[in-house]
Amino acid sequence: MRTFHLLHSLTLVAGFLAITLSRCEAQEPRRPDVLMIVVDDLNDWNTLLNDDAPIELPNLERLAKRGVLFTRAYCASPACNPSRVATLTGLRPSTSGVYGNKTDWRRGVGDRKTIMQQFREAGYHVAGAGKIFHHQYDGAFHDPQSFDDFQPMKPQLYPPEKLNQAPEYGSENTDWGTWPPNIEDSIDFHTANYCSEKLRNPPADKPMFLACGIYKPHSPFFAPAQYQSVPAGISMPALGQDDLDDLPSGAAALLKPKRWFWQGMTTLDQRIPGSYREFIESYAACARFADDQIGRVLSALDKSPRRDNTLVVLWSDHGFHLGEKEHIEKFALWEKSNHIPFIVAQPGVTPRGATCEVPVDMTCLYPTLLEQCGLPADDRADGQSISKLLENPSDTSAERVAVMTYLRGNHAVRSPRWRYIRYADGTEELYDHTSDPHEWTNLAAQEQYRDIIAQHRQWLPKSNAAPVRDLRKP
Repeated sequence: MRTFHLLHSLTLVAGFLAITLSRCEAQEPRRPDVLMIVVDDLNDWNTLLNDDAPIELPNLERLAKRGVLFTRAYCASPACNPSRVATLTGLRPSTSGVYGNKTDWRRGVGDRKTIMQQFREAGYHVAGAGKIFHHQYDGAFHDPQSFDDFQPMKPQLYPPEKLNQAPEYGSENTDWGTWPPNIEDSIDFHTANYCSEKLRNPPADKPMFLACGIYKPHSPFFAPAQYQSVPAGISMPALGQDDLDDLPSGAAALLKPKRWFWQGMTTLDQRIPGSYREFIESYAACARFADDQIGRVLSALDKSPRRDNTLVVLWSDHGFHLGEKEHIEKFALWEKSNHIPFIVAQPGVTPRGATCEVPVDMTCLYPTLLEQCGLPADDRADGQSISKLLENPSDTSAERVAVMTYLRGNHAVRSPRWRYIRYADGTEELYDHTSDPHEWTNLAAQEQYRDIIAQHRQWLPKSNAAPVRDLRKP
């Protein structure tokens, strides 16, 4: 009899504990899923960041209405590989030595965990598709340690002959026009398909981190026909006269290897009038195409069972010059190469449709995602979390600037009003964005701005790591 009562009592206790644990689990909020969308070469010449810009991005605007748009967001470096590595590891190029597109980034950061590895170790299912790390050497820069499941970029298809009628100009990537004939043959179409399916069918037993890498508007500027219908009279980029006359020796040395792009464009436009405009229109078409693929992914999220517990972050790896300052491409420390779209939307945390004008650079993402998802903090991260700004985007009490680096010893600092650039040879540039948003007048040589320059110098990296060697082509 005693045995019966003892067993009965134990059964009641076990049942009580089970109910209590179940209630505790129900009360404990599930860690949010994360959807991270990274876009390649998307600059600020769009309606998301500039109402007067000619490129409309309705799906990015749609996402911005769900969360916080950072209007002064900047890449960590205006080149694909160092930018992505800095963002995904939380280490600036000046810390890691990862400065170039061919740099063996894993050698540079050693056993440093990427943000995806942090989430894997925290019990997340981590999946991805498209261009997350740099696609140099046909994906050799990919990091398999960072994903449970990954769909690589599809190969770029090229037309039989260059569409711009300029076989002598650059490489096969220096091309633009209507291509491919079928949208299903586009790289980003497949990436959006994969990510949409993952969102509709997330893993049942784990939270998910999904990385979606959109390749366009990266060159070649190919977009299917339905995206090429540009409104009549599209505006062209603002070009200054004699814009290079006040640049210092450091700028000239940094940009010399890329001068061929603009010089080739002016030569081509003389031979085939209208080529420059078609180049601009094709970039716009690629941006619209990218926006449409992002829209497909967001629509899949809307149908996901986890929609209301998914943190969405969207960023571009860097900006892009379309002829401003007689420059095409990134690889410079001016505003146009570095200013990027950056949106964070987290249900229950970020106010809807808010904007934040505090300057931030993308080294903020690593510590922020850890904090927002309840993962342990990482003391080695170079960037600062923006979690407080997500909750209160108008808070300007903390002094923040954005810092950018391109190659060793070349840095830019962006404060709310100023862009300060210091090159490896010690020469400088300073621009006042309240009166000179196009950065046409370098003020660095004027004595009255000595104090402004001194204030911005304090934000420069204190050391510059030796460059890590390049990865050898397989």
